[in-house]
Amino acid sequence: MKFTLSWLKDHLDTDATLEEIAERLTSIGLEVESLDTKAALRPFTIARVVDAKRHPDADKLQVLTVDAGPGVNEGKPLQVVCGAPNARAGLIGVLGLPGAYVPGLDVTLGVGKIRGVESFGMMCSERELELSEEHNGIIELPEGAPVGTAFADYAGIADPVIEINLTPNRPDATGVAGIARDLAASGLGTLKTPTVARIEGEGACPVALKIESPVCRGFALRLVSGVTNGPSPDWMQKRLRAIGLRPINTLVDITNYVTFDRGRPLHVFDAKKVADALTVRAAVEGEEILGLDGRTHKLPAGTCIIADDKGPESIAGIMGGEHSGCDETTTDVLLESALWEPLAIARTGRTLGIITDARYRFERGVDPAFTEAGLDLATKMILDLCGGTPSGRVVEAMQPVEMARIALPFTEVKRLTGLDVSPERQVDILETLGFQVERQGDGAEVTAPTWRPDIEGKADLVEEVMRLVGVDHIEPQPLPRLSGVNTRILTQAQLRDRAARRTLAARGLAEAVTYSFLSAPAAEAFGGGQPALKLENPIAADLSDMRPSLLPNLLQAAQRNAQRGFADTALFEVGAIYRSVEPDGQRRVAGGVRRGTAGHAGAGRDWSGHAAPVGVFDAKADAIAALEAIGVPADRLQFETPASAWYHPGRSGRIKMGPKTVLAEFGEFHPRVLKSLDLAGTYAGFEVFLDEAPEPKRKATRTKPVLQLSNFQPVRRDFAFVVPSEVEAIKLVRAAEGADKKLVGEVRVFDIFEGAALGEGRKSIAIEVTLKPAERTLTDEDLEAVSGKIVAAVAKATGGTLRG
Repeated sequence: MKFTLSWLKDHLDTDATLEEIAERLTSIGLEVESLDTKAALRPFTIARVVDAKRHPDADKLQVLTVDAGPGVNEGKPLQVVCGAPNARAGLIGVLGLPGAYVPGLDVTLGVGKIRGVESFGMMCSERELELSEEHNGIIELPEGAPVGTAFADYAGIADPVIEINLTPNRPDATGVAGIARDLAASGLGTLKTPTVARIEGEGACPVALKIESPVCRGFALRLVSGVTNGPSPDWMQKRLRAIGLRPINTLVDITNYVTFDRGRPLHVFDAKKVADALTVRAAVEGEEILGLDGRTHKLPAGTCIIADDKGPESIAGIMGGEHSGCDETTTDVLLESALWEPLAIARTGRTLGIITDARYRFERGVDPAFTEAGLDLATKMILDLCGGTPSGRVVEAMQPVEMARIALPFTEVKRLTGLDVSPERQVDILETLGFQVERQGDGAEVTAPTWRPDIEGKADLVEEVMRLVGVDHIEPQPLPRLSGVNTRILTQAQLRDRAARRTLAARGLAEAVTYSFLSAPAAEAFGGGQPALKLENPIAADLSDMRPSLLPNLLQAAQRNAQRGFADTALFEVGAIYRSVEPDGQRRVAGGVRRGTAGHAGAGRDWSGHAAPVGVFDAKADAIAALEAIGVPADRLQFETPASAWYHPGRSGRIKMGPKTVLAEFGEFHPRVLKSLDLAGTYAGFEVFLDEAPEPKRKATRTKPVLQLSNFQPVRRDFAFVVPSEVEAIKLVRAAEGADKKLVGEVRVFDIFEGAALGEGRKSIAIEVTLKPAERTLTDEDLEAVSGKIVAAVAKATGGTLRG
């Protein structure tokens, strides 16, 4: 929302400076996006052309001698080369001196030579200063224009422009009058918006009106005949240009002006181009309209339109049609002030891809009580600027407006905000904002104004008082610590996210945040791509599906880093993945990818040669570290192969707890998947399913148990077993661990051998078993006994025998 300072002061009597107004706007919730003080036009000076001679080396150029007044060049004339056809001796125009920025050309002037002749500035056209589209010659000012003064001050174009950012719940602030009302309520001046006088008109409106669509919530129409349409007055054109609108003609400019002045969109039809009655109806299949934007819009069936007997003349609440638009030949004009259902306007605008100032306001909610007043305001402006005779009004489908009545205890402001605001001040703020307040003892009965559809309860009223008193007046207070209440703030899921992040970062992975969307081929490669998980309105063609895994986006991010010279990359992300639309189809995951030689031990050049490429065991170590960080004991983890189909079948695995619960998957990636994503290089990755980890058991005491250390030396024995090739090493390790749980403390694989000497389909697995006696030193008999138990347990579990 843009407006000029002088425009604001038409509605607000204030002596506040521009900076004070901007600061107050932000403090009351109307955040200032930008302030344009028009400083760029101040270097341009009114100057007189003393002499004009033809350029010695160019037929279409002239060498001007220019007097810019006593304050420029010590009063001496300047030499300026100019190509404008109207440049001549005696002309008074606008001179840009070296160092001035020309907004229409996006250049900064300097002293230069044009065809060998020095030029010390530039005589400017209106388009070069972004005053209009006129560029057939330089600006010509009246004879009495004061030479040497700033052109911006003379022309009245130094009016600062304020742009504010509006939240969707503030339709009242889409007009300058509403903004002035807020500032007045905050104490920064007095509201002086004039009331709109009712204009009855003469005779009945000759154009019939039919309402056949429920989207229309009210429609007011009148004819003004005998108008003279032409360019709008300079003051109106300057304001419209200042906020980025192009002046068209008086009738159209009036509707645009009222839209920004009062937040009330209007529309005008050339009455002679309208065939018989106007009907508000739903469009039928195949209808289309040439809009005022010059584009032909195909109207989906059901779109609310305003039509005559020939077809659509306007897209309701969004844009008028070119056919019935007003131009300089218009003598009879139909003026429309209507009200539309906000959701329907928003839906139509999105479907057609049309963004207009009218749609911006109607989809937020326009003041229903100002429908007829808006018609009268525009009628008065048309009569003042174009002449003519107004007819009576036609009003259809107007519905009674019932605003919320809310009981407000005056103590509620203190309770919710901590601000100590007197009842008198609360009443004054609300009444200045347009609320009706009836005091009742320690509270009040408050009725919201028609321009505030966002007011629904007493908390909304407290917010109004709070923002106008000033949020900066609220003193920060620490949260009270309540006895007997669990003081843990973070949930278990949040604690797991944090622990996983810290651990993976400590292992050398850099955190990444990627889109929750990805392309359809990438989704299909990682188990997704179901129709239910496709986006109806994706932000890009290659972001069409919800991600079934964190890995595709991380892989592509690592590849982009490699393409920019960072080949050894390790990335991780903690986020959600989507396997279905059911509640349990969304899972919380910590995933990571390593590329090139970005293993945990380091990457790149090393004293012993280049580091080895990443592999399955790097990913496995990352997954185990993340699981331990979130509280899963390492001794309860079970491993099996293979992992999901996107991992390499011989270089991947999954980590489980129990027969069904999968805690993580890890490994190198399948070559087919890497090719489908157009990835080059070596990759390994993992995913830890954070919400699958069991809840930690609550401890009765925070005291750690006493550490029990054995007084006896541990004993290590090596065993080599010959087993079938398909037997997993972890199965053998688990069997050895369970042989004697009191004595066997640790089992570790230190060698795997396959060769012809063992026979086809056989392999040797060598393990080191650490025995930890607790009661006495082990004798040879004890060692033989426990060794026999280990051999028997392995034989039973795997069919293995001791290697001879």
